[in-house]
Amino acid sequence: MAKYKVTVHTHNIATATTMNNVFIKLVGEKGESKRTWLTSLTGGFYQGTASREFDVVCPFSLGTLVLIELDKQPLPLFPQDAWFPSKVVVTTPEGDTCQFPIYRWIMDKEVHLFREGTAKRLCDETNHLARYSREKEMKKRTEQYCWDTYKEGFPGSMKADNPLDLPSEIQFSFTKATQFLFTAATGITELKLKGYSNSKKNWKNIDEISKVFCCNRTVISDYAQEHWKEDEFFGYQYLNGCNPMLIRRCSELPANFPVTEDMVKPSLRGSSSLLRELQSGNIFLLDYKNLNGLKANVINRKKQYMAAPLVLLYRTPDDMLVPIAIQLNQKPAKDNPIFLPTDSEYDWLLAKIFVRSADFQEHQLNVHLLRTHLLAEVFAVALLRNMPMVHPLYKLLIPHTRYSLQINLLARAFLIADEGVFTQFAASGGEGMIEILRRSVASLTYSSLCMPDDITARGLESVPNNYYRDDGLKLWDIIHRFVEEVISFYYKSDSEVREDQELQNWIKDIFDHGFLAQECTGIPQSFSTVPEVVKFVTVVIFTCSGQHSAVNSGQYDYGGWMPNTPISLKQPPPTTKGESTESTMLETLPDVGTTAQGMSTMWLLSKQSSDFVALGQYPEEHFNEIPPCRMIQKFQTELKVFSETVNARNSGLPVPYTYMDPAVVENSVAI
Repeated sequence: MAKYKVTVHTHNIATATTMNNVFIKLVGEKGESKRTWLTSLTGGFYQGTASREFDVVCPFSLGTLVLIELDKQPLPLFPQDAWFPSKVVVTTPEGDTCQFPIYRWIMDKEVHLFREGTAKRLCDETNHLARYSREKEMKKRTEQYCWDTYKEGFPGSMKADNPLDLPSEIQFSFTKATQFLFTAATGITELKLKGYSNSKKNWKNIDEISKVFCCNRTVISDYAQEHWKEDEFFGYQYLNGCNPMLIRRCSELPANFPVTEDMVKPSLRGSSSLLRELQSGNIFLLDYKNLNGLKANVINRKKQYMAAPLVLLYRTPDDMLVPIAIQLNQKPAKDNPIFLPTDSEYDWLLAKIFVRSADFQEHQLNVHLLRTHLLAEVFAVALLRNMPMVHPLYKLLIPHTRYSLQINLLARAFLIADEGVFTQFAASGGEGMIEILRRSVASLTYSSLCMPDDITARGLESVPNNYYRDDGLKLWDIIHRFVEEVISFYYKSDSEVREDQELQNWIKDIFDHGFLAQECTGIPQSFSTVPEVVKFVTVVIFTCSGQHSAVNSGQYDYGGWMPNTPISLKQPPPTTKGESTESTMLETLPDVGTTAQGMSTMWLLSKQSSDFVALGQYPEEHFNEIPPCRMIQKFQTELKVFSETVNARNSGLPVPYTYMDPAVVENSVAI
């Protein structure tokens, strides 16, 4: 007789326990065991624990184990419950240990098949049972994960009407769902109780805004409140704020931005000239052309306004970055003056307010929504449709898809839907929002998603005090080395890449549905070499972790104090100089209710969940071979050392830059 030892592990997440009976069948190359009862009364399948060791006895050895069959049945008088097993570990009569990763909810009485966990590509499969199991898994997946089109010209999305339509294994955990709803309710309720969120009144003075702002504060939001009027803080935000993606070095002025030497001479330190500073690489440009000509929103029956500014920033001799010229619309004209630091206080301040409001629209829709959330969804759906659980790319990337599909579904339902917060209360909500996203998709390129390439293209290699660049490039390098080691372990040659049909299907799905089959994006349609795979997988992990953290986590830090980042503006951009006053500014800022809605939403979107999983931490053990497990340990060590470096640097900064610290970077787009 051949005796197999079986241990069942239940994952450590809320409500994962089952009181039902569990049955198992072992399937090997030489046969299969009988369906064996693993009684819950004596074995125990409790949250975060391993069961006792069960015996599965066979008349002969089954040979190499290929898969297991699991099902659970309720005890008399007990209901069918939901169970989340993490893995099954089997010790064979020969003394070998086999692991079967599961990591999904089992909520019915059906029989479920799970493969032995060693990573395998399709070309590695020789056993007909293994191929059959693989085909069955992928058939079910393609039925569960279907592409949909939210709007024409948008990247493909997951077809689902509400969170309950999503497969159970990708839904929020009980903890995540409960906390998300609680945070949303408390953030908005606190403001409603104070009578703010439905108010259509104008702000009477800046001090009045502080009364709402004091509800929720952070170290950086306090700093923003104190320094928001200062040119140095204005410039700093384009390197290290929520949107570090727009600034680029300017060596030649755009034809539609006729800044003259005389205009900026007082702002240039010493005896320098504009031409000399352009040639020296000390002039930078912000160009909001993506917003040009758009129809602004109507909020509370009042027309709103957006600008499409052009801004020159100057690197001073003491390495500060300050604005020296602002044109609020793209076409030069007499009624579109170029505002300067030498103008009156409120002329200059109001011009900066219009820029900051434009930045809110560009950041939220292009930099944040499209370039992290929507792309993360594309990567996730393509992975789930094309990669079986045993594929090495599935094992490597599945942790970086956690919660992304549900968070995007909620965003479409509650933020950008017709009655969504963004649609109702942002200047670009409605028609403008759709057009900005379409323009952003049309201009999306592969190179802009590769951080080293993007930094070089924007000429930011040497600009000082750019912590987004410094930390991002370091994080990119750490991720790239890890990915290179893992991919090279499974793909020994370029020919193995070309022969992996599941890998080729994955990238083709991303090209077709994520980048709308546009060759001009530079996104590969297929992979020919190992380095090509390494680079693209690095993009996926970096986008879903570090990049999302960089453009998401600081939303309340920099936008909580509304005058620094207005969600909308109620008056048109000024067309003449010398007429703006404090009253003009207050009449231009969003009304009380719009401000409150924006603040509470940014608070929610910046709030870290209690079941947050930091970059490089993998509670789900998908890999069981020793080499990739060691690679993960090395990855975690490098991230820890880098985190310590970031913390040491931040201790000496007036405004700490934490968004790329691995300790606070989440593995996936989960908020």
